[in-house]
Amino acid sequence: MLLVLCVDLDDDLGRKTDFDTPVIGRDAVEEAAVALATADPEDSDVNVLFEGIHIHDSITDEAVEVAAVTGTEAGDVAANRAVGEEVDTVLASLATGEDVRALLVTDGAQDESVVPVIRSRIHIDGVRRVVVRQAQDLESMYYTIKQVLDDPETRGTILVPLGILLLIYPLAILADALQLPGSALGIISGLLGLYVLARGLGAEDLLDETVDQVRSGLYTGRVTIITYVVAAALLVIGGVSGAQAVREFPTASAPQVLAALVYGAVQWFAAAGVTTSFGRVTDEYLSDSFEWRYLNAPFYVLAIAVVLRGVSGFFLELVGISYLAMALTGGTLLGLGSTLAFAVAETRFEADPATSSGRGS
Repeated sequence: MLLVLCVDLDDDLGRKTDFDTPVIGRDAVEEAAVALATADPEDSDVNVLFEGIHIHDSITDEAVEVAAVTGTEAGDVAANRAVGEEVDTVLASLATGEDVRALLVTDGAQDESVVPVIRSRIHIDGVRRVVVRQAQDLESMYYTIKQVLDDPETRGTILVPLGILLLIYPLAILADALQLPGSALGIISGLLGLYVLARGLGAEDLLDETVDQVRSGLYTGRVTIITYVVAAALLVIGGVSGAQAVREFPTASAPQVLAALVYGAVQWFAAAGVTTSFGRVTDEYLSDSFEWRYLNAPFYVLAIAVVLRGVSGFFLELVGISYLAMALTGGTLLGLGSTLAFAVAETRFEADPATSSGRGS
């Protein structure tokens, strides 16, 4: 007997229809194919099922049976094991004393990874891969590209490398201090690369989520919206200040260039961090979820800024060893002191019922 096995490794049939697998028999497979086509006409497993029925009807010189077996949605080792168990069920249901051979019908190489599992149970005569013929016109090409852009599985493996390749040339131009001809082409290529890379990484979803959060913050009066804008301006100013500091040391080594950048920008970056920290603390207090330990954030930012300022100034030979020691000690004491102070305050206020009830009211 020839057993025509339609393989659906990711279990589209079970997930999209009400059919229990395995599906055994021509009529049952036909009903399952119609149900899957109704649920998802674009699923390639529909063609696999109908191809299995076609092969079943075209063989007249020997006994033949058709069945559909499925794996799991994950499509990994567990899926192969599930297919093997369903093949055992199909073989057990065949009431025949003849030797049974199998002809596999799949829609691609992924489903064919289960061949060794099936071969361990039954002799395989061959594998039939179903390829759907489509018109090669502009509409089909547009639809295919649109499907690739919308599919999270393919865009991560195709669009991201393509976007990186498109970004190579503009990055080389940005690194070229002489600004050679061809910069316009590089800018265009860079814009295309950023678009393709953003599509591949799904950045449009992140952008939409950010816009929704900003809109919600404006409507609910969140202070962090204002502090984030101020912090962004301070970061820009800090970047410019750091670049100006680097120009003051034209013969500096690589570590000194980094130190100059930090020395010129750290105070502005610290101001941005303190601003956002106080904005977040204010929002937490207004939403009645304030904790005393939240006040540690601005003091930590100041402590880190003091340490970085002292270290970078020492590398640039602008301060001496005594100033560095004071900066390191002061930053450490500031961080430890704030942690201890707010921990004690949190313990005392949480332990005071009158204070807690007064704040809650």
